[in-house]
Amino acid sequence: MTNLLITGTDTDAGKTVLMTALIAYWQRYRKLESLGVMKLVQAGVGDREQYEKLFELPQSAQTIAPLYFKTPVAPPIAAEREGRIVDLTCVWQAFQELQQQREFVLVEALGGLGSPVTAELTVADIARDWRFNVVLVVPVKLGAIAQTVANVALARQTQLNLKGIILNCLHPNAEAHLEDWTPIPLIESLTQVPILGILPNLRDCEDLTKLAKVASNLDLEQLFPKHLCRQN
Repeated sequence: MTNLLITGTDTDAGKTVLMTALIAYWQRYRKLESLGVMKLVQAGVGDREQYEKLFELPQSAQTIAPLYFKTPVAPPIAAEREGRIVDLTCVWQAFQELQQQREFVLVEALGGLGSPVTAELTVADIARDWRFNVVLVVPVKLGAIAQTVANVALARQTQLNLKGIILNCLHPNAEAHLEDWTPIPLIESLTQVPILGILPNLRDCEDLTKLAKVASNLDLEQLFPKHLCRQN
């Protein structure tokens, strides 16, 4: 296992929060030079800029976001509006380059597993074809159970290596409703996929010390190879 794709049940599920927490953990306990960070496809300002703001990543902007659209909509629509095509060649090449140069590569998806990357391919299709290990971020809210079941069903249909689920307390009152909106025993029973941890509601998503601590409370041995998640 040398890579991990972070996807969610939908847009704004908390993928970037988990990404930054894992990068912060890596920065604290290992070396950023051994970690590759990538956004599968970026549409609009956001994730790449956040990573560059918080971390001194030893890689170029082109490898962080190899395929970048200005319009913040689904890539096939953004490409059409900008008179371009969604050419994944540069994304694959950047991913391969990082895989060869780094111990581990973290990749942030877009939207959910069913989100379109091209007019023919979804995130789930890319994850299968490129042999990503996958973790699913689920926001703690009403309706989360159904969204989780649907995304896991799609992961199973496309034969993805889904490592587990991370619950994200996106809103300040979410933690008080964990047992009502995202009961862990019920979700694990319905999906047969383990819950690997809970992200608390973070008032400051740029506090790297806090983010590293949050990541350390997750089941890192399911997210990273064992020899890479030891706190040195």
